[in-house]
Amino acid sequence: MPAAALKPKPLPTQSTAKRPVLLDLPYAPVEKRPLPPGRPREWYVTHNRRLKAMRLAIALLDSGVYLPTQARNETIRDTAEMIGVHPPSDTTCHMVRALMRYAR
Repeated sequence: MPAAALKPKPLPTQSTAKRPVLLDLPYAPVEKRPLPPGRPREWYVTHNRRLKAMRLAIALLDSGVYLPTQARNETIRDTAEMIGVHPPSDTTCHMVRALMRYAR
């Protein structure tokens, strides 16, 4: 019998917990760098929207929302308020769900 089969089951982590673990707020904000100049305005809008969607998706995953079907617009907007981000648009909410869907 392999030794791995005899090991006791590990303690539950956040991903296997029965109820969501409280969200830890970031310890220090990431240092912002200037965006490259000379791009069309739409590029900057899309870039910032993607960054916001990634931040929100990570915060939702940390708070126990693992499936895109659990992340309704209200849930995403509540999470945005909790982490101190402006309320996302419907398009950004859709992007958050898409990130959660394709990360699996």
